[in-house]
Amino acid sequence: MKFLLKHFTIYTISLYLLQFIVNGVVINGGLTTLFVGGALLTLMFLILKPIMNLLSFPLNLITLGFVSTITNILILYLLTVFVPSITILPFTFQGATVAGFVIPKIAFSTFFAYAISAVILVLTVSLFSWIFE
Repeated sequence: MKFLLKHFTIYTISLYLLQFIVNGVVINGGLTTLFVGGALLTLMFLILKPIMNLLSFPLNLITLGFVSTITNILILYLLTVFVPSITILPFTFQGATVAGFVIPKIAFSTFFAYAISAVILVLTVSLFSWIFE
């Protein structure tokens, strides 16, 4: 039970922070939607992801791990299907200048919005898992 509660907390906090990091992630419905989304995300990452990784292992081996990113995108898409109050929309990155390097304005389509959201979600989950260990 402690294991599930820890993962539920990590996924819920990561989902909450994702809406502030990525402009295209919108969570409507308040805490109820956030907790339902966190619980569903926890179950999908603990049950569905290992099954998908096992089935896609040969492709994952050939593509040097790229298929695991696709599985994360699929899990995030399934979350938006099962919890309609959580949506991921196409967005535009306004650009930035960092230490003399210029990152231009980029418009992300829906697929790339899911991809960016999935990568950032996995990174925040990994960070919080590392902190809570």
